[in-house]
Amino acid sequence: MTEIKKSTIEDNEILTEITKKSKAYWGYSDEQMENWSELLTITKSYIETNNVYKLLVDNLTIGYYSYIYLNEKEVKLDNLFVLPNYIGRGLGKLLMNDFLNRIKNTEIEKIILDSEPNAEKFYDYFGFIKVGQIETTIKDRYLPIMELKI
Repeated sequence: MTEIKKSTIEDNEILTEITKKSKAYWGYSDEQMENWSELLTITKSYIETNNVYKLLVDNLTIGYYSYIYLNEKEVKLDNLFVLPNYIGRGLGKLLMNDFLNRIKNTEIEKIILDSEPNAEKFYDYFGFIKVGQIETTIKDRYLPIMELKI
């Protein structure tokens, strides 16, 4: 059984584990992953403050997404991760569709996100367009800034 539910603060450790394992999926070095450890940690405070929804498959949390209101008209999709063992099964699409459905009857007019470079095509599929890029700490690596107007 697959379901998406609002996360609770007790989910912080499993969401952090999902984030780190999913990021490592793209082949980053152990050293780089260690450098990003704090950035990839989902705290109880983060869950309390933001909109965080977890994906359960047979009562196991295997993915999640989170978003932040920037103002009345814009949100930032801050995270969308699925455990590597479940990548390629359409679960990322399930999470994205849940997110889009959740905000479609609101005042939101635009979604922005900073994409993992390897995930840019995933966001293209949903109609996001690249509007800029952010230089990262890795030489010659940039995060695409993407947006979707609703």
